[in-house]
Amino acid sequence: MEFEKKNNELIKQLEDIKYSSAGIIDRSIKSIIICRNLLSEFKKIIVAHEFESIQDEVDFFKRIKQVPFSQLIYYSEVRSFEIQFPKVDRAEQLKFIKKKINKLNRFFLYNLDFGQYVNSGASHFDKAYYTRDHLDTYHITTSKFYFQDPDFCTPRDMLLGKFKAYLSLVGYMDQKQHYVKNSLNSKNMNIQPTEKIPWPFTNTDWVELLYALCANGLAKQNGQSITKISKILQEVFDFTPKEIYKTFQDIKNRKNSRTLFLDQLTASLLSEMNKSEE
Repeated sequence: MEFEKKNNELIKQLEDIKYSSAGIIDRSIKSIIICRNLLSEFKKIIVAHEFESIQDEVDFFKRIKQVPFSQLIYYSEVRSFEIQFPKVDRAEQLKFIKKKINKLNRFFLYNLDFGQYVNSGASHFDKAYYTRDHLDTYHITTSKFYFQDPDFCTPRDMLLGKFKAYLSLVGYMDQKQHYVKNSLNSKNMNIQPTEKIPWPFTNTDWVELLYALCANGLAKQNGQSITKISKILQEVFDFTPKEIYKTFQDIKNRKNSRTLFLDQLTASLLSEMNKSEE
């Protein structure tokens, strides 16, 4: 799928920027640019082509668009924070960080119901939240986005992007606070180790990989359940799976290959190996 391919390319570009930038502000600026460019591409595609189904539209605004959009918000917030961050006086620096943390906490508290909906993996409001037909029904009152493009926004996709970005910002602020408290040089610090990797694949791909890892002994080694292993993976990947057991049954009932995602991974790896040998 074109969307998936472009998201994969974005993730690779963000990783390249991470290790080649002069500092966090430089990294943020470069990341903002490529995220904006991809969102612009996405908009052109969906304006020119209708979605084949409501579920495709939901999937785009709930999952696909979120990869560049949440990163755009995240790096925009980081850039703004770092530009305004006090250059001297550790007490003032810690005060500034605390103020930002309080702002993040207020956001999560104000959007508590939506946060619970997202974290639970629920989907019963998805049609209303992530399709454009309901844009005038559910209004966002806690966002800075005063204008919403009716061709490229839904009632909650922008709030979801902010929610995901702010979760990453919590980790960034924790690390920044640690650096300042311990008098470390945080000017060029590497962005938080708790920063999650966007999951550019489908829910079914997640479940397929999850069961493959567990079937190969990962669950038995640690005495963990399927859901526990999934929670651990969620600490690495920015994705909330849903209906794990039902999805696994659907995978088992496939008429052709029952390991489509694993087959794709194998083919991609073999292709990369062949390229490196040329």
